[in-house]
Amino acid sequence: MTTSPIRVMIVDDHPLVREGIRSIVAAEDGFEIVAEAGSGEEAVEVAGKLRPDVVILDLSMPGEGGLRAVARLREVAPAARSLILSVHDHPEYILEAVRAGAQGYIRKDTSPAEMRQAIRTVHRGEAFFSSPVARQLSAAVRQETLRGEQGEKLERLTDRERQVLAGIAAGSTSKLIAQQLGLSPRTVEAYRENLMRKLAIRTVAGLTRFAVENGLVAE
Repeated sequence: MTTSPIRVMIVDDHPLVREGIRSIVAAEDGFEIVAEAGSGEEAVEVAGKLRPDVVILDLSMPGEGGLRAVARLREVAPAARSLILSVHDHPEYILEAVRAGAQGYIRKDTSPAEMRQAIRTVHRGEAFFSSPVARQLSAAVRQETLRGEQGEKLERLTDRERQVLAGIAAGSTSKLIAQQLGLSPRTVEAYRENLMRKLAIRTVAGLTRFAVENGLVAE
């Protein structure tokens, strides 16, 4: 039984880069280059007509960039798999690409063999991230989870608790915070203990860091 070749579309605004990708992909059997495009807009138009299996595209292109193109490709060619090939591997770029619908993400310094492996993997419906990209994605997800957890903790605080927390983070004593808020020092101390319990933070330094990270005081 003969297996149909994987129909690949290459999207990059640099002709020389497209030529390099084409030569790498065509170096082995099992692939067919069905189209090329130099912009996100062109990619969406062509993919809608030719319905490639895998679209390899850069993030940074004039006009409609790669992220927007990935999202639109899901509309015009829902069966096509998007594989990002980029010099950018900042966690936010990677996370946004995944959110947009990319199934894979590799850097432009990847090996030819890894690029072909990535194409095969996303074509099977699986995700593919080169090792450096996978590490960055993992870090981004952890950071986003942490921000979400902190946001939930912040929402549980009353307005008065936030005021006391801001005072603590600003370095004010319980007596000064009490004067500013019209409370007794003992009440401020009670608020401090309650904040530590609610936030699961047992030190003033930890409370200060939480307040700064959540915008209650300036660094």
